[in-house]
Amino acid sequence: MSEVKLAAQSRTEFGKGASRRLRRAGRVPAVMYGHGADPVHISLPGHETQLAMRVANALMSIEVDGGDEQLALPKQIQRDPVRDTIEHIDLIIVRRGEKVTVEVPLIVVGEPGDASAVVVADQQTIALEVEATNIPAQIEVSVAGLLIGAQVFAKDLALPEGAVFNGAPDDLMVSVNAPAVEAPVAEAAEGEGAEAEGEQAEAAEE
Repeated sequence: MSEVKLAAQSRTEFGKGASRRLRRAGRVPAVMYGHGADPVHISLPGHETQLAMRVANALMSIEVDGGDEQLALPKQIQRDPVRDTIEHIDLIIVRRGEKVTVEVPLIVVGEPGDASAVVVADQQTIALEVEATNIPAQIEVSVAGLLIGAQVFAKDLALPEGAVFNGAPDDLMVSVNAPAVEAPVAEAAEGEGAEAEGEQAEAAEE
């Protein structure tokens, strides 16, 4: 994954009012922390940050006030629930060669061997321990040609070199299932109704 370079500005004003003023100016309030360092309160360029956050686990090279660049990963992103714009970001400082544990999207590709089969992804993301500068954008799991009843486990995944799954080898990732069969509820109800009418007619004759 390539690094996204962002020019940050340090900030000394805090609180909701200060954050609103930053957002009106097209910037995103953020804080960087980690490795025992004191938290660094910064603001990031809004448009560039919004684009960077479209990628899961975006690795950012942040230059604060024109100083040295610092590598960081998004830890928590707060978004406006209506406009989906970024309101605040918590960033964790990382170093080259350092391993981190991140959630990576699991993407199902290919078509199963049976056209009627239903593919169920039991996991939407997987936790990987991987170098901070080599985080995959996603992990693909192929179901091409698989028949109904087939299952794909963590041990079957093709992971990038150096990446380690943070779970059990037999954790289920994807299953190929038979299509659900709907019970003929309407027909059954009609049959019960006709039977009830017949019983009522017999009772009337008696």
